[in-house]
Amino acid sequence: MPPPSPRGGRAVADAERLIAGVDEAGRGPLAGPVVAAAVILNPEDPILGLDDSKKLTAKRRAALEGEIRSRALHVGVGMADVAEIDAINILQATFLAMTRAVEAIGIEPAHILVDGNRLPRWRYAAEAVVGGDALHPCISAASIIAKETRDRLMIEAARDYPHYGWEKNKGYGSAAHMAALREHGPTPLHRRSFAPVAQFTLL
Repeated sequence: MPPPSPRGGRAVADAERLIAGVDEAGRGPLAGPVVAAAVILNPEDPILGLDDSKKLTAKRRAALEGEIRSRALHVGVGMADVAEIDAINILQATFLAMTRAVEAIGIEPAHILVDGNRLPRWRYAAEAVVGGDALHPCISAASIIAKETRDRLMIEAARDYPHYGWEKNKGYGSAAHMAALREHGPTPLHRRSFAPVAQFTLL
């Protein structure tokens, strides 16, 4: 008999074939960390409605996050902070966050599907899938976890730095965010290696 799964004792056949989906949120913003998630879904308990997180309403995305966290076999989250982004660049920081997310799931998956066209340099068997967050439920689930996690972090940060509108723009360079940068300058959570921030850092 197969061993019980980590979720409520549900048995999962062929556990060694379980696939992790990996996606990130926050490569483009001017402030805040980049966050990645890794998710292994339970093939015996499919979650309906999974899709690219950007295509979902906030309400639907939040509901799906709860389902994923309660019904997936494994969920891992990793991030790279602003200092790491500025030190090694956003692409390498994204790969670092992805690696941390996979390490956080607690097991080594047989295969990993990563949204995008490039892979981190890691020991895992993996495949990059362009548009994967709309093609593979496990990547869709990861995109939802990553975005919801990062959104919460930016909403919390907005309480400490209320001028920049992060509770709405999540650190992206909206008109209100850029106006606040001009008036108040960068915060410790701004990515100084990004040109729109660097121009105000040098003032």
